[in-house]
Amino acid sequence: MRIAQLANFVGPTSGGMRRAIDQLGQRYVAAGHERLLIIPGPEDRVTESPAGIVAQVRGVRVTGGYRIILAMRGVLTALEQFAPTSVEVSDKWTLAGVGPWARRRGVGSILFSHERLDDMASDFLRFGVRPLVHVRNRALAKDFDRVVVTTSYSAGEWAGTSARLVTVPLGVDLETFQPPAERSDPGPVIRLIHAGRMSREKYPQLAIAATAELRRRGAPVELTVAGTGPHLAWLREQAEDAPVRFLGYVDGRDELARLYGAADISLSVAPTETFGLAVLEALACGTPVVTADQGGARELVDSSCADWGAPRASALADAVERLHVRLVADPYALRQAARRRAELYSWDTSAQRMLGVHAEVSAAGA
Repeated sequence: MRIAQLANFVGPTSGGMRRAIDQLGQRYVAAGHERLLIIPGPEDRVTESPAGIVAQVRGVRVTGGYRIILAMRGVLTALEQFAPTSVEVSDKWTLAGVGPWARRRGVGSILFSHERLDDMASDFLRFGVRPLVHVRNRALAKDFDRVVVTTSYSAGEWAGTSARLVTVPLGVDLETFQPPAERSDPGPVIRLIHAGRMSREKYPQLAIAATAELRRRGAPVELTVAGTGPHLAWLREQAEDAPVRFLGYVDGRDELARLYGAADISLSVAPTETFGLAVLEALACGTPVVTADQGGARELVDSSCADWGAPRASALADAVERLHVRLVADPYALRQAARRRAELYSWDTSAQRMLGVHAEVSAAGA
């Protein structure tokens, strides 16, 4: 097969979506397929690598240092030259026109729904946009042969549309993210970590608020925050005198794995998260997790390796305290359970499932 992957909002410090696209794309090539990746950049440029062809199309800079492709000429030129058998689009807006383009040419089409836009946009904008998103999704459902979602929560956005949904959970790099060779038992200080983009819709502010609540209760606690983003300065102000250490962007997956391994508990508390790669990375390092009681991250964990609460500082602080009591009582059992949970999710399995979807839509479009 000849698979074209397309995405906006990817860059040098991109998080989960870029990681998923790269991990899947590398495995498409390893399985013997040809791959084209189309992403925005400061200028038009085409390069080749062992992981396939990368067509960088000039995009407009937007918030957070990301770029977005607005003019489709470069995209369509790259697609025509590559002649894909199927396309995988990780964008619901400016690149969504690739769906109708593929249909006109008998090319299979997949929309990869990485975010739950109805909840995220309503929360971010502070007013309801769900009806508008639903109208948009009804149109997208007709334009693509399949819509891929990663959890039951992310599938909920497509209720009431004609979308032919396929659920494909993402994976985790189990070799990079491993429990440390030597690990100290939990001490008197509860060591927390939050890793992710420093943007309000990812809820780092809630992790900070939960930490401040624990301190207010008299619990010895410290939070390490790894990541950068458009709201980093605002988050520093929100932290005030709470015991929070901001590391900024962590360059290197090995270093991030070390940070997870040094923590007692990882916080992944966004109630609008559709999946939660940070959850799996922490679990793979043997670090139990506290999540919100709603959203996709909650679906990745069970009581053997995690706790959860309503997306409020007090409820999440309660969850941290409960989980820490368990960790102190039997750290080995909790950390082993965390690792076993992560081992249920592999990128190889994700890629195999995606290749199955590509084969289906390619055959239908042929």
